[in-house]
Amino acid sequence: MSVTRDILATYRKPKSVALRRQADGPREDRALAVLMSACIVIFVAQWPRLSREAHLAETDIMPLIGGALMGWVFMAPLFFYALAFVSQIILKALGGTTGYKARMALFWALLAGSPLALFNGLVAGFIGQGLLNNVFGFLWLAAMLSFWFAGLSAAREEAA
Repeated sequence: MSVTRDILATYRKPKSVALRRQADGPREDRALAVLMSACIVIFVAQWPRLSREAHLAETDIMPLIGGALMGWVFMAPLFFYALAFVSQIILKALGGTTGYKARMALFWALLAGSPLALFNGLVAGFIGQGLLNNVFGFLWLAAMLSFWFAGLSAAREEAA
């Protein structure tokens, strides 16, 4: 399946998509591509909010975009690799799985949740801070966490 179809299918059956994507075997190039794609989409999702902040503060947008680029494209992948390592250690203690499956569960959850991140960015850019922005931020976080836990559950089941 294509990535966009897998993203849509993840909203319906996250565990079956995770099982199918993990069944391809350990491919670190694919894991890195999924992570970088998710980080780039989330970086792009920041643009409307940054544009609003720059306009309201009457400053140039480029330093804000540069900071978001540094954070999401260069620093966030390192953080997510560390988080995947911690989840792998916890999963090993609970029944074991490979590090690749633990990484792929997190990275796929980030990419699958990225459409909600884009929508949250639009809300933050057009409406600004407030209840609606918080609601959509919570929806994005809840979807990403549910996809991640479904992927970890699929990885644990496959290992058992």
